[in-house]
Amino acid sequence: MLIVLAALAAATATAPVLIGQLGRPAFGLLALVPAGAFIWTVRGWIRGDFAPDAPPVGVDVPWMSATHLDITLRMDSLSALFSLIILGIGALILCYCWGYFDSSPKRLSVFGAQMIAFTMVMYGLVTADNLLLMYVFWELTSVLSFLLVGYYGERASSRRAAGQALMVTSLGGLAMLVGIILLGTTSGIWELSALAATGGPVPSAATGTAVVLILAGALSKSAVAPMHFWLPGAMAAPTPVSAYLHSAAMVKAGIYLVARLSPELNQIGAWHLVVIPAGLSTMLMAGWMALRQVDLKLILAYGTVSQLGFIIAVVGIGSPGALLAGLALTVAHALFKAALFMVVGTIDRTTGTRDIRELSGLGRNRPALVALAAAAAASMAGVPGTLGFVAKEATVSTLLDEPLLTGMPGKLLLSGVVAGSTLTVAYSLYFLHGAFATKSRAHATGGGTSPAVAKASPVIGPLWIPPALLAGGGVALGLVPAPVDVVAGAYAGAPAHLSLWHGWTLPLFISGIILSCGVLLHWQRHTVSRLHFSRPALGNAGLAYDAVVDTLRRVSLRITATTQRGSLPLNEAIILSTLVVLPLAMLVTGARTDIRMELWDSPVQGLVVLIVVVAAIAATVTDNRLSVLILVGMTGYGVAVIFALHGAPDLALTQLLVETVTVVVFVLVLRKLPASTENRGPEKDHTRLRAWLAVAVGLTVTVLGAFAMNARTSLPVSIHIPDLASRIGHGSNAVNVLLVDIRAWDTFGEISVLVVVATGVASLVYRTRSFSRVSRRPTLRTEAPGWLAAPVENAKARNRSFMMEVATRILFPSMITLSLYFFFAGHNAPGGGFAGGLVAALAFMLRYLAGGREELEEALPVDASRLLGTGLLLSAGAVVAPMLIGRPPLSSANADIGVPLIGTVHVVSPVVFDAGVYLIVVGLILHILRSLGAQLDIDEEQRRRRARERARRLARRKTVQASGDDNGDGPGRTSGGRATTGRKRG
Repeated sequence: MLIVLAALAAATATAPVLIGQLGRPAFGLLALVPAGAFIWTVRGWIRGDFAPDAPPVGVDVPWMSATHLDITLRMDSLSALFSLIILGIGALILCYCWGYFDSSPKRLSVFGAQMIAFTMVMYGLVTADNLLLMYVFWELTSVLSFLLVGYYGERASSRRAAGQALMVTSLGGLAMLVGIILLGTTSGIWELSALAATGGPVPSAATGTAVVLILAGALSKSAVAPMHFWLPGAMAAPTPVSAYLHSAAMVKAGIYLVARLSPELNQIGAWHLVVIPAGLSTMLMAGWMALRQVDLKLILAYGTVSQLGFIIAVVGIGSPGALLAGLALTVAHALFKAALFMVVGTIDRTTGTRDIRELSGLGRNRPALVALAAAAAASMAGVPGTLGFVAKEATVSTLLDEPLLTGMPGKLLLSGVVAGSTLTVAYSLYFLHGAFATKSRAHATGGGTSPAVAKASPVIGPLWIPPALLAGGGVALGLVPAPVDVVAGAYAGAPAHLSLWHGWTLPLFISGIILSCGVLLHWQRHTVSRLHFSRPALGNAGLAYDAVVDTLRRVSLRITATTQRGSLPLNEAIILSTLVVLPLAMLVTGARTDIRMELWDSPVQGLVVLIVVVAAIAATVTDNRLSVLILVGMTGYGVAVIFALHGAPDLALTQLLVETVTVVVFVLVLRKLPASTENRGPEKDHTRLRAWLAVAVGLTVTVLGAFAMNARTSLPVSIHIPDLASRIGHGSNAVNVLLVDIRAWDTFGEISVLVVVATGVASLVYRTRSFSRVSRRPTLRTEAPGWLAAPVENAKARNRSFMMEVATRILFPSMITLSLYFFFAGHNAPGGGFAGGLVAALAFMLRYLAGGREELEEALPVDASRLLGTGLLLSAGAVVAPMLIGRPPLSSANADIGVPLIGTVHVVSPVVFDAGVYLIVVGLILHILRSLGAQLDIDEEQRRRRARERARRLARRKTVQASGDDNGDGPGRTSGGRATTGRKRG
C-alpha cells in the first residue's frame, strides 16, 4: 500500500512536467499508475489476500503515538472494494481527459497533478486504519476538490461553487474530528480495526454524541440533505471532475465511512434515527428535483444526490444483507454514473451545449453514443440484465425480511425506496429523452435536428472508449454478478447472494411495479412538470446557505467595526496592556519563588547592555527614519555581542546576519517613506502615554523572565542536548543538530512560514496579477563593460559607484564561498543552512546595491519561487523519505564516504533538510529584493518616464502655439485657416 501511495505521489510530482512536454497524451501515461494499482488489487483478490479468514494486510509506522496518530494502513475486503472503484474509474477518467480537453489550455498541467493527487488521497482514505490519519486524508479530499471544482477560476460561478463545496464539507469534517476525539477519549478506540474487534463502544450519551458528529461529516461529504446543495453547484467543474469526484471518489467517502462503522455502531440509538431518515428523504427530494432540470449535468447531479441518499439509507442499516445490497448499489452507481457523466461531457464537447432544449435529433446522428447512454441509464433505472437491477432487487429483498427494521419502520423504508426508485426510472428516461430524442415541435426546421446537433463534431476514441467500458461493465456484472458478490459479500458476510434470477418472487414483482410506474411518470412528464412548485415547498437549501453566510459576514463586520477601529496604535495598546495586566495579576495573586540574579559575568557585558539601552532610547526620540534604523540596528548587533560573550557563537552569528539583512530590507522600504518621523497634530499628545506603556511592557517582560528562570525545579533538558546531538544527530554543533534533526518538525513549520511570507510580499507588490506572471527580467546584452556583469542600461546605473563595483567584484565570490562553508560545516561548527543562506543572500544584496536589478538578475537568473519550492520539496522529502523504508519521519542516518584528494567525508542525512533551509532563505531574500527593490525601481522609472512624457507633450504644445503666433495665427484661428472670430491680422 505504501508503494501504491508512493507511485501515485511520484505521478503527481511528474504530471506537470509530462503534460507540459507531451500535452494531452500524457494523461494516458498517467493513467498507467492507477491502472497498475488496480491490477495489483485484483491479483490480491485472486490470491485470497483480502478474504475474511486471511491474515490482515497492513502497514504500521509509529509516528505521533502520544497523540494517537500513527501511520496504520489496512487492506481488507471493504477497502479493496473501494480501492478498485477509485483506481479503476480514476484510470479511465484520465484517459477520458485525453480527448476532452482541446489542446493544452492554461493550468492543464496543474489539473493533471491534482487529479492524480485526488486518487492518492482517496486511496489513503479507504486504506487508513487510524481514525485521525483517515481524517487527514478526508480533509485533503476537500482541499483538492476545491481546487478541481474551481478549475475555471476566472468564472464567478466556479469560484462560488468551489468555495461552497469546501465550506460545507470542511464544516462537516470539523464536526467529524470532534466526534473522533470524543469517541477516542471516552472509549479508547482510535483505530477502525479496534472498533471491529471490540464490537463497538458501550452506548452512552458521549458515544451517541460522537456518532452524530461523525455522521455529520460522512453525510456532508456524500451530499445528503440538508447538506446536499453543494454537489449540484459543483457541476461548474470540468466534466472529468464531475465524472470522478461525484460518482466514484469524493462522494463515496461518506458511504465508505458509514459502511465501515454501521456493523458496530448501529446498536447506538442515534445511528438509525439519523442515517435512515436523512438518506430516504434525500432520495425522494433529489429525485423529484431531477425531473425539473434542463441541464444534462444537473439532471445527473440531482440523480447522484438521490442515489447517494438511497445507498446511505441501505448501508446504514448495518445488517449483513443490507451491507451486501448497499455495496452492490455502490459499485453499480460508480459504473453507470461515471459513464453517464462522460456521455454528457462528450455531448457538450461535440455540440457545445448541455441544454436539452437545444438538443434534438442527436440519437439518430450518434447511435453508438445512444447505446452507451442507454446501457448506463438502464442500470441506473434498474432494468433487468444490469447490475443496477441485481442490486435493487437485493435491496428490496433485504427490506422485506430485515430483522432490525420490523413493523412500521421497515414498511416506511420499503415504501420510500419504492417511491424513490420510481423517480429514478422517471429521470433516467427523462435524461435519455432530453439528450437524444428528436423534438420535432421545438425544432420544426432541419427535419427535427437542432442547430447544435447539426454542427456537432465527430466523437474521437478517448471520448467513447472509457464510458463504453463502464457501461459494458454494468451490463456484464448484471448478467454475471458473481465478482461483485464475492467482493461485497466478503465484508458483509451475508447468507444471501447476488443473482440475476431468483425466481418469481415478491421482490421481482415490486421491481416490475417500480419500472411500470417510472415509465408512466415519464409518459405523463408534462403533467408532472405542472406539479412542480415555482419555489421548493420545503425551502431552498442553497439560499439558506447564502443567508447564513451573509448573516455571518454582517455580524463579523459589526463585531470588527466595534472592536477594531482601524487605529494601529489603539490595537497595539490593547494587546500590550493585556500583556501587562494579566500576567502581573497572576504573578501577584499566585505563588512566587525568590529571585536570584547576577547582573553580569564581566563588566564588558554591562558596557554592551548600556550601549544597547542608549541606542534604544535614542531611537525613540530621533525624527530621521534612517537614523532610527541605524540605532535599532545597533541594538540588534549589541544582542549579537552579548550572545558571543555568553559562549553562543552560533546564535551570535545568526543574530548578526539577520540584523544585517533586516537593515538592508528596511533601507529598501525607506526609499518610499518620508525622511522625517516628526509627529504633528493630535498624535503628538499620545507620545507620553505610549512611552509609559512601553516602559511597563519592558518591566513586565523583565520581571516575568526573572521569575520564570528562578521557578525551575528540575534540571533543564538543555543539558542533554549536546549528548543527543552527538548520539542521534551525529554532529558536534548542538544548535544546528537541534534545528535540522532533533527539533526538525519545528524548523519545518518555520520554513513553511518563510515561504508564506515570501508569497505574501510578492502578492502585495505584484497585486495586479491574475493567474500567470509575466517575466519582468530585462533583456541583457552579451558584452558587459565595467567591473560588474550587467551592462549600464539607465541613468541610475550610469551613476553607480566605481568603488562599490570593485568591492562587490572582490567580495561576492568570497561571500558565496563563506556561505558554502557555513552550510557544509554547520553540523560540527558554527553555521548551518540558515546562516549559509543568509550569507548568500547578503552577497546577492551586495550585487543589487552595486548594480541594480540588472546586476541581481545576472547574479542569479533563477525565479525565486522555484528556489522556494525546491527548498520546501527537499525538506519535505527529508521528512517523508524515512517513512518509505519503515522508519519514523525525520529519522537520520550517517555514513563515511571516501572522496579522492580529500579523504574520508562524514555525511549525515539531515544535510538534505538543511539544503532545503538554505534554498528557502535565499529564495525569500531574492523575492524581497525583486519585490521591494527591483519592482519599486521599475515603478519609479515608469513614474519618471510618464513625467518626462508629460513634460515633452507640454513643451511641444507650447512650441506649436509659439510657432502659430509667429506665423500670424492668433488664438481666434482654427487649423483650417478660417477665422472664427475677429479679422485676419495684417
